[in-house]
Amino acid sequence: MIQALSISFLLSLTGLGSPLPAGADPHVIRVGETYWMYPTESGAPEPLFAAYRSTDLKEWKREAVILKLSDLPWVKEDPAPRRLAWAPSMLEKNGRYYFYYSVGPQSAQFPSHIGVATGDSPTGPFRDSGGALLTGGNGFEAIDPMAFTDPVNGKTYLYTGGSDGARLRIFELEDEPVKIRREVPTTTPPHFTEGSFMHRRGDTYYLSYSNGRWNRDEYSVHYATAPSPVGPWKYRGMILSKDEERQGPGHHSFVESPDGEWFIVYHRWETKERPGPYRGRRQIAVEKIQYDEKGLILPVVMTGPAGD
Repeated sequence: MIQALSISFLLSLTGLGSPLPAGADPHVIRVGETYWMYPTESGAPEPLFAAYRSTDLKEWKREAVILKLSDLPWVKEDPAPRRLAWAPSMLEKNGRYYFYYSVGPQSAQFPSHIGVATGDSPTGPFRDSGGALLTGGNGFEAIDPMAFTDPVNGKTYLYTGGSDGARLRIFELEDEPVKIRREVPTTTPPHFTEGSFMHRRGDTYYLSYSNGRWNRDEYSVHYATAPSPVGPWKYRGMILSKDEERQGPGHHSFVESPDGEWFIVYHRWETKERPGPYRGRRQIAVEKIQYDEKGLILPVVMTGPAGD
């Protein structure tokens, strides 16, 4: 079984030295030969977002701070006692870059928000839209945005939804994707908690997402497939979960290399302790994705320093 293979073989299989720098919720895109990563920052002096650059998914350089919540009047005017910068995503469309981000936490009195900013490059400069694109409440948590443009119909969709209510919602965005055109009816697939991601391979659409509590060992990645970007979903199972030395892997993104290989970028806790709750910094890691002859994703085996 693959679990019995040596760490050195697994690293040669993936070609990656996991884990990457500390952080969480990494969203990675590729522009030409360059990868760009946008995580939830770990240890930042204030709530902000930054862009990281790599050419090989191994070595990353922090290129620029692209957005600070302290620079956004609409966030500063929010009456909530605390606002944090979480779980961003980046969309490239027609040569422009659209940066979607979460402003949390959510409480009964103060809902969470999703904002959007626009720039001319992966590092901006970015101009914020000036207000919330979407606000939570009534059993829905507006966090973890993920934007995807369907190469078939050209429409851009926003996938969102978090642990407060654990409900998936999908919105079709305007052609200039800084406003919502309409909500698209959908169902919430089994074991959905948060952190949805959409990628397309061949004619199949893969909706992947995290399940469980983010700071416990149970956190994991599941997925469903569909013939369209909005369903109907067919649940396919769990593909990434804890092992003996790494706990709570999740909140991920998929990225395709120039030669057609797929990788998952995610965060995890580097510890043997169970079940949590864990504190401190999470680690970002990368693994190669394998598909079977039917196009289903094979279970992902975590690699990296925890097993050295």
